[in-house]
Amino acid sequence: MTETTFTDLPVAAPAGSKSEQAYRAVKARIVEGTYTPGYRLVLGSIAKDLGFSVVPVREAIRRLEAEGLVTFERNVGATVAGIDPTEYLYTMQTLSIVEGAATALSAPLVDSVAIARARAVNEDMRECLDHFDPVRFTQLNQDFHSILFEHCPNPHILDLVHRGWNRLASLRSSTFRFVPGRARNSVDEHEALLKLIESGADADDIEKAARLHRSATLDAYLAQAKTI
Repeated sequence: MTETTFTDLPVAAPAGSKSEQAYRAVKARIVEGTYTPGYRLVLGSIAKDLGFSVVPVREAIRRLEAEGLVTFERNVGATVAGIDPTEYLYTMQTLSIVEGAATALSAPLVDSVAIARARAVNEDMRECLDHFDPVRFTQLNQDFHSILFEHCPNPHILDLVHRGWNRLASLRSSTFRFVPGRARNSVDEHEALLKLIESGADADDIEKAARLHRSATLDAYLAQAKTI
């Protein structure tokens, strides 16, 4: 029997196709933590669960492997990629720099409407703390920061920010689950960042605040990892 591999160059499926639906469904389960690191992705089982044939599921897994969310090993098959501490460290260090720069460059273009939107998202995050849902909190966190850096006039920096967020895709739900105590501090730091932007603070001050906010999450993660 010919062994199935997923190493061929993946091609994005047409929107609405079964392959695209399978891709979104499996990716969502990885990001949400339903499929945890090391979870074996059995094509037949996933296909049956989604009501599809194996073919679109295979194509979806190939795309997820290319994104680094899935790994393939001979005689084992496809499994959900684990958390690589070194990759996480490098990604967060890089993201703290480029996201800080993007936020500072975007700040003069963030108007009162955008500030109100960001503050409303942050209040949703604060309410989420009472019955902590790390998946929802992380999505709200991304929404908050997107509002602040989405007007960055430098497309190259903005591209680097999006690349960083994509690398964290498989960690977004697990990061705050791993260090839930960091969530409350994060909300307070968001408000401080908003006040800086509202007051028309210097770009250097805004960049530093945004960078330290990101690196503080990394520091909390590394400190917790040392205790395990």
